Amino acid sequence: MIRFGILAAFIVLLGVLGFGLGNDPKLIPSPLIGKPLPEFTLERVRFPELYLKRDDLIGKLSLVNVWATWCVGCREEHPLLVNIANSGKVPLYGINYKDERPAAIEWLNHQGDPYIASGFDPVGNTGLDLGVYGLPETFLVDSKGTIIYKHIGPLNEMVWREKILPLLSSSTESRS
Repeated sequence: MIRFGILAAFIVLLGVLGFGLGNDPKLIPSPLIGKPLPEFTLERVRFPELYLKRDDLIGKLSLVNVWATWCVGCREEHPLLVNIANSGKVPLYGINYKDERPAAIEWLNHQGDPYIASGFDPVGNTGLDLGVYGLPETFLVDSKGTIIYKHIGPLNEMVWREKILPLLSSSTESRS
């Protein structure tokens, strides 16, 4: 009887592990989709006397990218972010997460600065409020400040074209 219990527990454990390993962690839905972007006020990376606040995003559709200089995926997606910013299709804001300000400024100087403003979140409190667990993460926020999409991992052309651009179009059409 005890052996049967151990065998049953082992089978259940294998099933749970198999289910977890068989799923893409990037597909975990954010509990914040459809909810307001959390309140935040962060010093800006380049200009600590100025702030990036949630209210800065109200009134327009915006992309918010959470990034860090130590993040390999952030380096991978950065050229696309520069292209997105240059396209003028959507304002792009950054949140520099658990980083050092001098390193972040140097990164932006050398890699290009696609952000209208980038807030400095050295302890990660704003990232925690956003449910960030793996960088980079990008949020599409509507004009009312509601999160309508979250992407975990580096953005790429396919995600931009197939996920974000259609949401930009549908949000623009619904405002007309």
